[in-house]
Amino acid sequence: MAEFRKRLIHLHSCRHASWKLINKIIHHDRTLQDLYHFNKHHLQSLFNLSPTNADHFYHDLHSYTPEQIHAYYANRNIYPITVDDPTYPSLLKRIYDPPFVLYTMGRQSVLTHEKILAVVGTRKPTPLGLRSVAKLIPPLTMNDWTIVSGLASGIDASAHTETIKAGGNTIAVLGSGFDFIYPKENEKLFSHMAKNQILLTEYPPYIPPQRWHFPARNRIISGLSKAVLVIEAKEKSGSLITADQALEQGRDVFAVPGSIFSMQSKGTNELIQQGAKLVTSTEDILDELGE
Repeated sequence: MAEFRKRLIHLHSCRHASWKLINKIIHHDRTLQDLYHFNKHHLQSLFNLSPTNADHFYHDLHSYTPEQIHAYYANRNIYPITVDDPTYPSLLKRIYDPPFVLYTMGRQSVLTHEKILAVVGTRKPTPLGLRSVAKLIPPLTMNDWTIVSGLASGIDASAHTETIKAGGNTIAVLGSGFDFIYPKENEKLFSHMAKNQILLTEYPPYIPPQRWHFPARNRIISGLSKAVLVIEAKEKSGSLITADQALEQGRDVFAVPGSIFSMQSKGTNELIQQGAKLVTSTEDILDELGE
Protein backbone atom coordinates (compact mmCIF):
# COMPACT_ATOMS: atom_id res chain seq x y z
CA MET A 1 0.00 0.00 0.00
CA ALA A 2 2.84 2.39 0.83
CA GLU A 3 4.42 1.79 -2.59
CA PHE A 4 1.10 2.30 -4.40
CA ARG A 5 0.68 5.56 -2.47
CA LYS A 6 4.09 6.82 -3.61
CA ARG A 7 3.37 5.82 -7.21
CA LEU A 8 -0.01 7.60 -7.13
CA ILE A 9 1.61 10.83 -5.87
CA HIS A 10 4.30 10.46 -8.54
CA LEU A 11 1.67 9.93 -11.25
CA HIS A 12 -0.37 12.88 -10.00
CA SER A 13 2.68 15.14 -10.23
CA CYS A 14 3.10 14.53 -13.97
CA ARG A 15 1.85 17.05 -16.50
CA HIS A 16 -1.63 16.35 -17.91
CA ALA A 17 -2.47 13.92 -15.07
CA SER A 18 -6.10 15.04 -14.83
CA TRP A 19 -8.70 13.34 -12.63
CA LYS A 20 -10.14 11.56 -15.68
CA LEU A 21 -6.73 10.33 -16.86
CA ILE A 22 -5.74 9.00 -13.44
CA ASN A 23 -9.11 7.29 -13.13
CA LYS A 24 -8.54 5.58 -16.51
CA ILE A 25 -5.00 4.54 -15.57
CA ILE A 26 -6.06 3.04 -12.24
CA HIS A 27 -8.85 1.07 -13.91
CA HIS A 28 -6.32 -0.29 -16.41
CA ASP A 29 -3.45 -0.81 -13.95
CA ARG A 30 -4.68 -1.17 -10.37
CA THR A 31 -1.20 -1.40 -8.81
CA LEU A 32 0.32 1.37 -10.98
CA GLN A 33 3.28 -0.90 -11.69
CA ASP A 34 2.68 -1.57 -15.41
CA LEU A 35 2.48 2.16 -16.09
CA TYR A 36 6.25 2.53 -15.85
CA HIS A 37 6.71 0.05 -18.72
CA PHE A 38 4.39 1.81 -21.18
CA ASN A 39 5.98 3.62 -24.09
CA LYS A 40 4.61 6.83 -25.58
CA HIS A 41 2.56 4.94 -28.15
CA HIS A 42 0.90 2.90 -25.36
CA LEU A 43 0.02 6.09 -23.50
CA GLN A 44 -1.54 7.61 -26.63
CA SER A 45 -3.58 4.58 -27.61
CA LEU A 46 -4.63 3.34 -24.16
CA PHE A 47 -5.53 6.70 -22.64
CA ASN A 48 -6.39 8.83 -25.66
CA LEU A 49 -3.54 11.29 -25.16
CA SER A 50 -2.30 13.60 -27.88
CA PRO A 51 1.31 13.03 -29.03
CA THR A 52 2.43 16.20 -27.24
CA ASN A 53 0.64 15.36 -23.98
CA ALA A 54 1.90 11.78 -24.09
CA ASP A 55 5.43 13.09 -24.58
CA HIS A 56 5.14 15.46 -21.59
CA PHE A 57 3.57 12.78 -19.41
CA TYR A 58 6.19 10.16 -20.35
CA HIS A 59 9.02 12.64 -19.75
CA ASP A 60 7.78 13.55 -16.26
CA LEU A 61 7.10 9.93 -15.32
CA HIS A 62 10.67 8.93 -16.11
CA SER A 63 12.54 12.08 -15.03
CA TYR A 64 12.32 11.28 -11.31
CA THR A 65 11.31 8.36 -9.11
CA PRO A 66 8.42 8.15 -6.65
CA GLU A 67 10.98 8.33 -3.84
CA GLN A 68 12.53 11.49 -5.27
CA ILE A 69 9.19 13.28 -5.60
CA HIS A 70 8.29 12.23 -2.04
CA ALA A 71 11.59 13.69 -0.73
CA TYR A 72 11.10 16.87 -2.78
CA TYR A 73 7.73 17.56 -1.20
CA ALA A 74 8.98 16.73 2.30
CA ASN A 75 11.88 19.18 1.90
CA ARG A 76 9.39 21.92 0.99
CA ASN A 77 7.01 21.14 3.87
CA ILE A 78 4.35 20.04 1.38
CA TYR A 79 2.41 17.00 2.59
CA PRO A 80 0.38 15.11 -0.02
CA ILE A 81 -2.67 13.16 1.15
CA THR A 82 -4.05 10.43 -1.12
CA VAL A 83 -7.70 9.44 -1.30
CA ASP A 84 -6.91 6.18 0.54
CA ASP A 85 -5.07 7.83 3.45
CA PRO A 86 -6.83 7.79 6.86
CA THR A 87 -6.33 11.56 7.11
CA TYR A 88 -8.23 12.24 3.87
CA PRO A 89 -11.38 14.27 4.77
CA SER A 90 -14.27 11.82 5.05
CA LEU A 91 -16.97 14.13 3.63
CA LEU A 92 -14.85 15.02 0.62
CA LYS A 93 -14.19 11.35 -0.10
CA ARG A 94 -17.93 10.82 -0.67
CA ILE A 95 -18.37 13.28 -3.55
CA TYR A 96 -18.56 12.06 -7.14
CA ASP A 97 -15.01 13.07 -8.10
CA PRO A 98 -12.81 13.45 -4.99
CA PRO A 99 -9.23 14.47 -5.82
CA PHE A 100 -6.87 11.50 -5.90
CA VAL A 101 -4.22 13.63 -4.17
CA LEU A 102 -4.49 16.73 -1.99
CA TYR A 103 -1.38 18.83 -1.41
CA THR A 104 -1.30 20.48 2.00
CA MET A 105 0.79 22.98 3.92
CA GLY A 106 0.23 23.72 7.59
CA ARG A 107 -1.54 21.94 10.45
CA GLN A 108 -2.78 18.56 9.26
CA SER A 109 -5.02 18.17 12.31
CA VAL A 110 -7.41 20.87 11.04
CA LEU A 111 -8.54 18.52 8.25
CA THR A 112 -9.79 15.94 10.74
CA HIS A 113 -12.39 18.32 12.21
CA GLU A 114 -15.96 17.13 11.68
CA LYS A 115 -17.64 20.53 11.97
CA ILE A 116 -16.59 22.37 8.81
CA LEU A 117 -18.60 25.20 7.25
CA ALA A 118 -17.83 26.88 3.93
CA VAL A 119 -18.11 30.67 3.73
CA VAL A 120 -17.91 32.18 0.24
CA GLY A 121 -18.90 35.36 -1.52
CA THR A 122 -18.05 38.15 -3.93
CA ARG A 123 -14.52 39.40 -4.57
CA LYS A 124 -15.85 42.97 -4.33
CA PRO A 125 -17.92 43.08 -1.14
CA THR A 126 -19.80 46.08 0.19
CA PRO A 127 -19.02 47.37 3.70
CA LEU A 128 -22.26 45.67 4.77
CA GLY A 129 -21.01 42.35 3.42
CA LEU A 130 -17.77 42.63 5.39
CA ARG A 131 -19.75 43.53 8.52
CA SER A 132 -21.85 40.40 7.98
CA VAL A 133 -18.69 38.27 7.95
CA ALA A 134 -17.42 39.96 11.10
CA LYS A 135 -20.76 39.35 12.83
CA LEU A 136 -21.33 35.73 11.83
CA ILE A 137 -17.85 34.17 12.02
CA PRO A 138 -16.81 34.66 15.69
CA PRO A 139 -19.83 32.83 17.20
CA LEU A 140 -19.26 29.97 14.73
CA THR A 141 -15.65 29.57 15.87
CA MET A 142 -16.79 29.67 19.51
CA ASN A 143 -19.00 26.68 18.65
CA ASP A 144 -15.96 24.83 17.25
CA TRP A 145 -16.83 25.28 13.59
CA THR A 146 -13.87 25.29 11.22
CA ILE A 147 -14.28 27.75 8.33
CA VAL A 148 -13.25 26.79 4.80
CA SER A 149 -13.00 29.25 1.91
CA GLY A 150 -10.99 29.92 -1.24
CA LEU A 151 -8.42 32.60 -0.25
CA ALA A 152 -9.88 34.87 -2.97
CA SER A 153 -10.18 38.63 -2.55
CA GLY A 154 -13.18 39.96 -0.69
CA ILE A 155 -15.48 37.71 1.32
CA ASP A 156 -13.14 34.67 1.17
CA ALA A 157 -10.14 36.53 2.59
CA SER A 158 -12.35 38.23 5.16
CA ALA A 159 -13.75 34.85 6.29
CA HIS A 160 -10.23 33.49 6.84
CA THR A 161 -9.07 36.68 8.58
CA GLU A 162 -12.07 36.94 10.92
CA THR A 163 -11.67 33.27 11.87
CA ILE A 164 -8.00 33.79 12.71
CA LYS A 165 -8.80 36.93 14.73
CA ALA A 166 -11.41 34.95 16.69
CA GLY A 167 -8.88 32.21 17.47
CA GLY A 168 -10.58 29.62 15.25
CA ASN A 169 -9.44 27.14 12.61
CA THR A 170 -9.67 27.81 8.89
CA ILE A 171 -8.88 25.96 5.66
CA ALA A 172 -7.98 27.68 2.37
CA VAL A 173 -8.60 25.73 -0.85
CA LEU A 174 -6.52 27.07 -3.73
CA GLY A 175 -7.04 27.03 -7.49
CA SER A 176 -3.32 26.67 -8.21
CA GLY A 177 -0.15 25.02 -6.94
CA PHE A 178 1.74 26.45 -3.97
CA ASP A 179 4.33 28.16 -6.20
CA PHE A 180 1.64 30.63 -7.28
CA ILE A 181 0.03 32.83 -4.64
CA TYR A 182 -3.19 34.14 -6.14
CA PRO A 183 -4.24 36.85 -5.70
CA LYS A 184 -0.94 38.49 -4.78
CA GLU A 185 -2.68 40.79 -2.30
CA ASN A 186 -3.25 37.76 -0.04
CA GLU A 187 0.43 36.81 0.13
CA LYS A 188 0.70 37.68 3.83
CA LEU A 189 -2.46 35.68 4.62
CA PHE A 190 -1.13 32.76 2.56
CA SER A 191 2.16 32.74 4.53
CA HIS A 192 0.35 32.93 7.88
CA MET A 193 -2.01 30.09 7.01
CA ALA A 194 0.83 27.91 5.67
CA LYS A 195 2.29 27.91 9.19
CA ASN A 196 -0.67 28.30 11.54
CA GLN A 197 -3.73 27.02 9.67
CA ILE A 198 -3.85 24.84 6.54
CA LEU A 199 -3.63 25.41 2.79
CA LEU A 200 -5.07 22.80 0.44
CA THR A 201 -4.96 22.25 -3.32
CA GLU A 202 -5.42 19.42 -5.79
CA TYR A 203 -2.73 20.95 -8.03
CA PRO A 204 1.00 20.13 -7.84
CA PRO A 205 3.19 23.12 -6.89
CA TYR A 206 4.17 24.04 -10.45
CA ILE A 207 0.57 24.51 -11.73
CA PRO A 208 -0.40 28.21 -12.20
CA PRO A 209 -3.99 29.40 -11.69
CA GLN A 210 -6.32 28.99 -14.67
CA ARG A 211 -9.93 30.14 -15.08
CA TRP A 212 -11.30 26.60 -15.18
CA HIS A 213 -9.50 25.64 -11.97
CA PHE A 214 -11.83 27.69 -9.80
CA PRO A 215 -15.13 25.91 -10.51
CA ALA A 216 -13.21 22.65 -9.87
CA ARG A 217 -11.77 24.15 -6.67
CA ASN A 218 -15.28 25.06 -5.52
CA ARG A 219 -16.40 21.40 -5.48
CA ILE A 220 -13.67 20.79 -2.88
CA ILE A 221 -14.79 23.75 -0.75
CA SER A 222 -18.36 22.44 -0.64
CA GLY A 223 -17.22 18.81 -0.49
CA LEU A 224 -15.22 19.42 2.69
CA SER A 225 -18.17 21.11 4.39
CA LYS A 226 -21.43 20.17 6.07
CA ALA A 227 -22.99 23.36 4.70
CA VAL A 228 -22.19 26.44 2.63
CA LEU A 229 -22.87 30.04 3.67
CA VAL A 230 -22.97 32.63 0.87
CA ILE A 231 -22.42 36.26 1.88
CA GLU A 232 -22.95 38.59 -1.11
CA ALA A 233 -22.80 37.15 -4.62
CA LYS A 234 -23.56 38.58 -8.01
CA GLU A 235 -25.62 36.72 -10.58
CA LYS A 236 -23.73 33.83 -12.25
CA SER A 237 -20.81 34.15 -9.83
CA GLY A 238 -18.38 31.52 -8.61
CA SER A 239 -20.11 31.55 -5.23
CA LEU A 240 -23.33 30.39 -6.88
CA ILE A 241 -21.39 27.57 -8.55
CA THR A 242 -20.23 26.53 -5.08
CA ALA A 243 -23.84 26.63 -3.86
CA ASP A 244 -24.99 24.50 -6.82
CA GLN A 245 -22.25 21.96 -6.15
CA ALA A 246 -23.17 21.91 -2.48
CA LEU A 247 -26.76 21.02 -3.37
CA GLU A 248 -25.55 18.27 -5.74
CA GLN A 249 -23.44 16.90 -2.88
CA GLY A 250 -26.39 16.95 -0.47
CA ARG A 251 -25.14 19.87 1.62
CA ASP A 252 -27.24 22.64 3.20
CA VAL A 253 -26.99 26.11 1.67
CA PHE A 254 -27.39 29.33 3.67
CA ALA A 255 -27.51 32.88 2.30
CA VAL A 256 -27.40 36.35 3.83
CA PRO A 257 -30.09 38.57 2.25
CA GLY A 258 -29.23 41.99 0.88
CA SER A 259 -30.67 45.14 -0.62
CA ILE A 260 -32.70 44.80 -3.82
CA PHE A 261 -30.62 47.71 -5.13
CA SER A 262 -27.26 45.97 -4.63
CA MET A 263 -25.69 43.96 -7.48
CA GLN A 264 -23.69 42.05 -4.87
CA SER A 265 -26.92 40.75 -3.34
CA LYS A 266 -28.71 39.61 -6.50
CA GLY A 267 -27.20 36.13 -6.30
CA THR A 268 -27.84 35.60 -2.59
CA ASN A 269 -31.41 36.88 -2.84
CA GLU A 270 -32.03 34.46 -5.73
CA LEU A 271 -30.61 31.60 -3.65
CA ILE A 272 -33.12 32.41 -0.91
CA GLN A 273 -35.94 32.49 -3.49
CA GLN A 274 -34.81 29.02 -4.60
CA GLY A 275 -34.93 27.63 -1.06
CA ALA A 276 -31.63 28.47 0.62
CA LYS A 277 -31.95 29.16 4.34
CA LEU A 278 -32.12 32.91 5.03
CA VAL A 279 -29.50 33.92 7.60
CA THR A 280 -29.63 37.01 9.80
CA SER A 281 -27.67 35.59 12.74
CA THR A 282 -25.35 32.72 13.61
CA GLU A 283 -28.23 31.07 15.48
CA ASP A 284 -30.03 30.58 12.15
CA ILE A 285 -27.11 28.41 11.00
CA LEU A 286 -26.59 26.55 14.26
CA ASP A 287 -30.30 25.77 14.65
CA GLU A 288 -30.48 24.33 11.14
CA LEU A 289 -27.38 22.21 11.75
CA GLY A 290 -28.81 20.87 15.01
CA GLU A 291 -26.50 22.78 17.35
